[in-house]
Amino acid sequence: MAQVLEFKLPDLGEGLTEAEIVRWLVEVGDVVAVDQPVVEVETAKAMVEVPCPYGGVVTARFGTEGTELPVGAPLLTVAVGETADGRPAGDGSGAGTDGAKDGASGREPAAEGSGNVLVGYGTSEAPARRRRVRPTAPVVNGRPRAPEPVRETRADTPQAAPSTPAGRAAPADGPVPVISPLVRRLARQNGLDLRKLTGSGPDGLILRADVEHALRAAGTQDRPDTTKAGAAPATAAPASVTRVPLKGIRGAVADKLSRSRNEIPDATCWVDADATELMRTRAAMNAAGGPKISVLALLARICTAALARFPELNSSVDTEAREIVRYADVHLGFAAQTERGLVVPVVRDAHTRDAESLTAEFARLTEAAREGTLTPAQLTGGTFTLNNYGVFGVDGSTPIINHPEAAMLGVGRIVPKPWVHEGELAVRQVVQLSLTFDHRVCDGGTAGGFLRYVADCVEQPAVLLRTL
Repeated sequence: MAQVLEFKLPDLGEGLTEAEIVRWLVEVGDVVAVDQPVVEVETAKAMVEVPCPYGGVVTARFGTEGTELPVGAPLLTVAVGETADGRPAGDGSGAGTDGAKDGASGREPAAEGSGNVLVGYGTSEAPARRRRVRPTAPVVNGRPRAPEPVRETRADTPQAAPSTPAGRAAPADGPVPVISPLVRRLARQNGLDLRKLTGSGPDGLILRADVEHALRAAGTQDRPDTTKAGAAPATAAPASVTRVPLKGIRGAVADKLSRSRNEIPDATCWVDADATELMRTRAAMNAAGGPKISVLALLARICTAALARFPELNSSVDTEAREIVRYADVHLGFAAQTERGLVVPVVRDAHTRDAESLTAEFARLTEAAREGTLTPAQLTGGTFTLNNYGVFGVDGSTPIINHPEAAMLGVGRIVPKPWVHEGELAVRQVVQLSLTFDHRVCDGGTAGGFLRYVADCVEQPAVLLRTL
């Protein structure tokens, strides 16, 4: 008899706690192989194809496209050892031994995990087979709601019930049945007692929708009754309101920027620089043949040279240990705007690369960002960020530091402006440079020295020859 195993959404790493189903790659009834990708999910960092550690027939899928699931929630169930027509392998003819019991013990061989759900994350042994119990639809505020996520099943195959994640118990006396920390935080910020809610998810799991519905209901009850005599008329709500959920990349950016503002005492200094010679140098390099060199690559090369002189800015602060952590290697992040939102890919070991290598790496990571194929490893681990907001046609800004880094260099647009050059007024290519830095890692003298060196290299690229 086929054994039905449950595959849960694995820990995707880098502190990610949930993912949204973008596209199912298999249907109920499909035969899957070990480590075959079965679903494409979007995390707060990237799009990921999740492979299944079991081989067999898909008997159920949990969640429709667009559903957001917490790590540890069931993704699908697989009847291991079952053939495509629903019969156990080796049943009937006796040919084949894949579905046979172990001759020595008389037991079915134990199913093992593949060890390769995602790169760097393995699977453990499969959970014991369970009988499936279909949860009844709960009633929320007097009206029935369908359980979420939606479960698609195959009627002619054995079913396995989703195991109950840690912390999901009856709300009467035990822990509140909620997994997502975002749901807990939303309830806590609005003074909502989760123990008084009935979850609409599997096994009574409290979802974000349950909390939002309860908050809307509470807001309706708190509104003044305009039908009573003497009651003040309620202010009419706007005719058209659009609510955009803070989730996925947008939610991750919001959380990270808020944390940066809350934790980092940042300061900003800026300077205008004459970039005429830098642009002439780039033109001469490109005229010499070979791959074209980008302005961003030249600015990155200047950044790595400046960080070698002012290593205090290539660091982060360990608040628990009350220590400044300085890094010997420069992993340079750069801001990239995509249709999915702002992302910051990281160029590893940027201090070891020349302008040509930096140009190629920027192009490769930018293309991956636009296609949504960046991995979590390519979006984390930066030690310093270069933000070229000049591509948006603006001159300056005071950017928020990319937590937990200690500094960010901002570069405005390079445009012709009146400039005093060699004692005479001339039209020169001018750029505004700004440095936002964590005041805990250094004082204004260090930050000013860094920015002044960057400006000197922009105005006189030959200054870089001293450090090459």
